[in-house]
Amino acid sequence: MPNSLDPAQMQAMLAKAETLVEALPYLQRYAGKTFVVKYGGHAMGDPEAARQFAEDVVLLKAVGINPVVVHGGGPQIGAMLKKLGVESKFVDGLRVTDKATAEVAEMVLSGAINKELVGWIAGAGGKALGISGKDGGLVMASKVQRTAKDPDSQIEQAIDLGFVGEPTSVDTTLIETASAAGMIPVIAPIAPGKDGETYNINADTMAGAIAAALGAARLFLLTDVPGVLDKAGTLMTDLTPADIARLQADGTISGGMIPKLETCVHAVEAGCEAAVVLDGRVPHAMLLEVFTSRGAGTLIKA
Repeated sequence: MPNSLDPAQMQAMLAKAETLVEALPYLQRYAGKTFVVKYGGHAMGDPEAARQFAEDVVLLKAVGINPVVVHGGGPQIGAMLKKLGVESKFVDGLRVTDKATAEVAEMVLSGAINKELVGWIAGAGGKALGISGKDGGLVMASKVQRTAKDPDSQIEQAIDLGFVGEPTSVDTTLIETASAAGMIPVIAPIAPGKDGETYNINADTMAGAIAAALGAARLFLLTDVPGVLDKAGTLMTDLTPADIARLQADGTISGGMIPKLETCVHAVEAGCEAAVVLDGRVPHAMLLEVFTSRGAGTLIKA
């Protein structure tokens, strides 16, 4: 006869059972749905965080959800450029990318980072397919156009960012085929243009375009902050595009959060059911957001 459990052990087991019961309606709601996850930030450089992220993605696949991962790699690109003695310049958060920088970016994103993430997922018991926007005609891109006012003349002038692109079309065939075969697509934000050139795309932007094209149930942007905060520093859990426009106008939303939320708004207005900005440094933040009533970040719905 097995030894009886002490009260503390029993309490811990009951807590686990209650967690599963709480998750049940969410498991039923999202079965067969697609989640697009943008993975980046400091979590990418932390082996323990990478292991936990891989476990979470494999768990989502195991319970019938189809995760699609789009990863960044800015710090890793910067480190490689520094090692090679290439200096980086930024405009509005986008790296000015000449031919040499574009080649390094593709090498780091499609090579080292992509395959490392595939390896983490395999280590967690999943099957991942590492690709970029170049594969299977997944994404076509065009050159990003930016302007800025000359400080003296106040005249708008064009800024050449080099080989920085933005998605113009997404063909989801490869993603859907891989997902149906039980694989987890892991996508590097590199894509060709009609001009035959290769473009480096902001990972948030890439993830948003793919989420919209797939009609994903969720777009997750894993960041280094808890979500969108009000002026008192309190997390705002639910926002609409109208709320975001108002908060941007009064200065509550500023800096690097603006392009992230613009990506979320574009995605939900183009077919994604909802987008979430949450802290990728929190262990299992994505699971807390999906499978609990309280959630863990800022949800944006149209």
